[in-house]
Amino acid sequence: MRSFTAACYLRTLLLGLLHIQCGARVLTEVPSGPLYRVAGHPLRVPCNVSGFRDAEREKGFQVLMQEPEKTMDINVISARDQNFAWGKFSGRVKSKEITLAMLAPNSALFTIGELKASDEGEYECAVENDETAYDGTYSAKIKVKVIDNTLTVSSPDPPSLSLDEGDPLTLTCQASSNTVQHTHLSVTWYLHMDGEEPPQPIVSLDKDLTPSPGPRFRERYGAGIVRLDKVGEATYRLTIAQLEPSDQGRVYCQAREWIQDPDRSWYPITQKDSETTALTVKAKDQVGAEQGSLSVRLSVRPEALQEGQELALTCSVEGLAARQSFSVAWLRDGSELARFGPTGVLHVGAEHGDRHTGGQLLATKTGPREHLLVLRPVRVQDQGGYACRAWPQDRNEDESFTQGQYRDSPTQVVSISATASELSVQMGGESVAVTEGGRLQLTCRVTGFRGRLSVTWEHKSASPSRQVVGLSQEGVVEPGPDFAQRDVRARRPAADTFTLELEEVRPSDAGTYGCTVSEWTVKPTGDVELSHSQEKTCTVNVGLLENTLRLTLKGRDTAATLGGDVELWCHVKAPRIPMTLTWTLRRDGSPPDRLLELSPDGAITWRGGRQQRYQLRVERLDETVLVHKLRIAGATPSEAGRYQCEASVFLEKRHKKMNPSNELAVMVTRPESKLSLDAQSISGLLDADVVVTCSVTETTPGNPSYAVTWREERDNRTLLVSSRDGVVTPGAQATPGDEQRISMRQRAGPSFELTIRRARVGDSGRYSCVVVEWLQDPNDNWFDLPPVRGTMTLQISEPEGGLSVGGGREVNVTVAASHDFTVPCDIIAQSSPYSAFNVTWFWRREADGETRPLFTAHPDGTLQDVSGRGDRLRFHRPRPALFSLTVSGALPEDGGRYHCQVEEWLLSPSRRRVGGVQRSEELSVNIQVFDMQVDHDQRNLRVTEGNDVDLDCSLTKYGFGPGTAFSLTWFYTGPLPGENVTLAELSQEGLLTRPWGGGPGRRLTLSRPDRCNFRLSLQSAQPGDGGHYWCRVEQHRLGQEGRWQLVAVDTSGRTHLTVGDPEGGLSVGGGREVNVTVAASHDFTVPCNIIAQSSPYSAFNVTWFWRREADGETRPLFTAHPDGTLQDVSGRGDRLRFHRPRPALFSLTVSGALPEDGGRYHCRVEEWLLSPSRRRVGGVQRSEELSVNIQGNMHAASDSSSSAILPGVLTGLIVLLLVVVGVLVLKIRQGPTTGARKKTSLWTEGVFLKDKAPKHIDED
Repeated sequence: MRSFTAACYLRTLLLGLLHIQCGARVLTEVPSGPLYRVAGHPLRVPCNVSGFRDAEREKGFQVLMQEPEKTMDINVISARDQNFAWGKFSGRVKSKEITLAMLAPNSALFTIGELKASDEGEYECAVENDETAYDGTYSAKIKVKVIDNTLTVSSPDPPSLSLDEGDPLTLTCQASSNTVQHTHLSVTWYLHMDGEEPPQPIVSLDKDLTPSPGPRFRERYGAGIVRLDKVGEATYRLTIAQLEPSDQGRVYCQAREWIQDPDRSWYPITQKDSETTALTVKAKDQVGAEQGSLSVRLSVRPEALQEGQELALTCSVEGLAARQSFSVAWLRDGSELARFGPTGVLHVGAEHGDRHTGGQLLATKTGPREHLLVLRPVRVQDQGGYACRAWPQDRNEDESFTQGQYRDSPTQVVSISATASELSVQMGGESVAVTEGGRLQLTCRVTGFRGRLSVTWEHKSASPSRQVVGLSQEGVVEPGPDFAQRDVRARRPAADTFTLELEEVRPSDAGTYGCTVSEWTVKPTGDVELSHSQEKTCTVNVGLLENTLRLTLKGRDTAATLGGDVELWCHVKAPRIPMTLTWTLRRDGSPPDRLLELSPDGAITWRGGRQQRYQLRVERLDETVLVHKLRIAGATPSEAGRYQCEASVFLEKRHKKMNPSNELAVMVTRPESKLSLDAQSISGLLDADVVVTCSVTETTPGNPSYAVTWREERDNRTLLVSSRDGVVTPGAQATPGDEQRISMRQRAGPSFELTIRRARVGDSGRYSCVVVEWLQDPNDNWFDLPPVRGTMTLQISEPEGGLSVGGGREVNVTVAASHDFTVPCDIIAQSSPYSAFNVTWFWRREADGETRPLFTAHPDGTLQDVSGRGDRLRFHRPRPALFSLTVSGALPEDGGRYHCQVEEWLLSPSRRRVGGVQRSEELSVNIQVFDMQVDHDQRNLRVTEGNDVDLDCSLTKYGFGPGTAFSLTWFYTGPLPGENVTLAELSQEGLLTRPWGGGPGRRLTLSRPDRCNFRLSLQSAQPGDGGHYWCRVEQHRLGQEGRWQLVAVDTSGRTHLTVGDPEGGLSVGGGREVNVTVAASHDFTVPCNIIAQSSPYSAFNVTWFWRREADGETRPLFTAHPDGTLQDVSGRGDRLRFHRPRPALFSLTVSGALPEDGGRYHCRVEEWLLSPSRRRVGGVQRSEELSVNIQGNMHAASDSSSSAILPGVLTGLIVLLLVVVGVLVLKIRQGPTTGARKKTSLWTEGVFLKDKAPKHIDED
């Protein structure tokens, strides 16, 4: 089951590596995700693919799923494989709850009939690739989120209603959802009539709150009879103003929840239905017979009362049967207050629920047909027309009730008058203080009111008195004329509280303010009249801003180190007014510079481009104190000076400057140096290099650079100076000799080194290093710190003898004869690094024990050979302390013991002296002689051209042993004097090469028939292969270091090879027929068949002859030359046609035979043998004669020719085409001159005699 999944992901990976997708052809698509779907409801995901070459072939779709937080894929369903699904989905796939339907050859629909919470995850739609190549994407993924169903739908209406035709119907439905995602609801009311399917929509409100009627109710909806209103957040009310008998049935509402998918389309995720109400509509002709004698009566006590009293409403119902159930309701001005159902349950309207909960609305059953409603205390708003409504309720078999026709009592008007006013007004205090530019806020509290209230605020100290602002009983704010352009507000934050807010108070606003509260009463007619008013006053004092606003500047770390931080605090004590704060800096003797300005809207304006150094933060401590914190980050001397903060306010549309703060000085000093040096006294040797070190053990923070001065204290001389940039210059007192011998450098750490080369005794004394630290300030300017000195003593003394010599690792070595060996001389230790050496090698023979000098290398570079071995000695000095002497081409008499002797010469400006003499250990050399010999006999070998030749190279004396191998080289020289040519080389590792690019090529092979023989085989010998052949054999031994060493070499005698001509083998036949009779004007052919030839590479010159019977003279007709040239020598012109169907078969055809063409015909063949140096005739043969008799007269021939002209023309064209093809074949086979030269000749044209640089050819 997982085979396709693995292949799919492998293909996807390969596509990701091999394609950039800029030209991808196949595209698999699913909708954008994530999709939110509700548990228990279906999921539908379409999957489409495009780009396949065969668009009409049905594709193999598959769906896989990956659970959240997991990486393993689960097989869900396949369009082709019924066993594709895993256990989690297999049962649901078999039961068809999960399906994958093919909508088209390139489209499928994946469906889950009922989603579960475990179905949440990422689904992948993949399509099988039936083509040979991959080009595009073959799968697509989509995330599915499964959410809970939180949609609730309910209806408070009774389960059944019985109404008359023309009666109004009102039903309500509550629908809401608690889904976290953003969703919309749509609501539809349905009428399901008995015996009809499906239910008919009455009216609906879609997700965008757009109403639309059902088809059967469209006309009544247009007339306003049918309506659907949304009341509140979750209530939907259906109203039918006049019922019709066709409205009878079960009425219910259906709510549907919609969600917007990522592709911006809306999708219904769930729906629910409310409880149904069985509606019975009686026709008008049935109403009168069923109404009976039902009567309803309302009793009101009292009908006129004051606010706060109790109102009792008694409803009495008569005219019902003894056990008849009924409902009763109280109405005011047609609006229902409360109702008792047929079971005695009380229902109170939503707008009166609070009064019922608070005990202000009470209802009870006082008798079998009597119910009481009590309102206490009553309000003025409770007055109006009251009525009582009752209707019978018939109990059904299912315990539900069917509502009958209702009956209302006569309406009774209840009037409620307001009681005597207890209105009382209080203000917060007798006086209020406010600062200029601040906010004035006055509060007025009211008690004892019953009706509506309005307030008026007045400035009474003005002359005349000015209205500031008013707030009407409807909540409308009305500023006074003099304050229309001011920022003034009148608020009512609570039912008993009124406030006045006036921004940017001016000094002229001081004085007495009055708060006048008026109470208004609503009459039964709906008119409003003023019942009571009361006023309170208070005094407002306005303080001048100059006397209130205070600026105080404080600081932290105002004495800062260079690069440190400084923080300044500007305390602003002022009311909440728009203010601009400015920071200034005054340096010594200069006017103050503006650094920045902070505007009331929070915008910061920087002056002088210094914002990178300053940071501003504002904090409020309380209602009157604001702190502006200015931080100087990385202070430099340019930030030092006296700081001040200034404030200006914008009052009455102009700026007003306030008193500045105190000045605060900020000082910036350089950091204290932490530099510490370690300078230790040292001693050195005469003529050696001496290094004096001055190390930094502690440094000043800040990544400093260093300037260093080296001084000699004895003579008070400055030797070298290094700047902070590392530039070194000699001191003023330095001598030219100092510049050559003395140098300095800085190492990691840091540490500073003074180097004195070839130290002298006079260099002893006291030295000091003076180090100056350089730091950069935050503006990247350099500054220096005080210098620090480190002093040390240098003592120079003559060195003690320290020469030590080694002779190498090997004490005994064995060297093959004719090989090289080396005697090393390694100076392990020396007294001085400037020492020179005189090295002499010695040799002692084992036979006589006498030690003889061999070779001397003098200190001045002179080399001296004192042994007489001449150019067999080679001197080498790979390193200053390593000398070696190599003896090349070792002879047996070179064996013995070798060592070297070294004299160390110490050099000083005044003299040269020997510091010591040492000799190395002896090296014992043993010369090993190998005895190997090759057959030296000279041989002559003759072969016939075309035959194979074997040339042997035999070992007559040899010594085999472990670690030995042979290499072989074959040589050749031609008959003429010339340079030897290397034919083939076989290395001791078995690698075969052919250095010479010419010659036999692939006709040469090497073999080793037995242990002592090496064989060179030459295939198909050619005359040019003649010459001398010989071999050279080298014997090698594997040394101790894994390298091959040559131990013996020998060369064989020469073999002279002669390649002779083959014996004549030419044989020619003329054909099977000896006598032929040909009709006049017909064609006849004279064949020439070469039965045998001397060489497969021969070429031929073929000539046909004709002899007439009359005169017996033989005449040549036609010749085919070896180079392909054709020659007609008979004058018959275009009646002769030449043809060569095979390389050894030639034919000549005479077309349109004439009587005079009769006679005897034959061919003669000359065989030409080709070689690099010449072309020669190998033999001549003629065929048997062919007798040709021409039959018929000229007239018959003419008729026959005329009748056969068309076949003759066609036959001529075909023969001509065959002749052209034959000539081309002959040309291709023979080349420009003769046959396949490159294959038949070993040494082509003797070119090899001129090769100076043989070409290396690898063995195939």
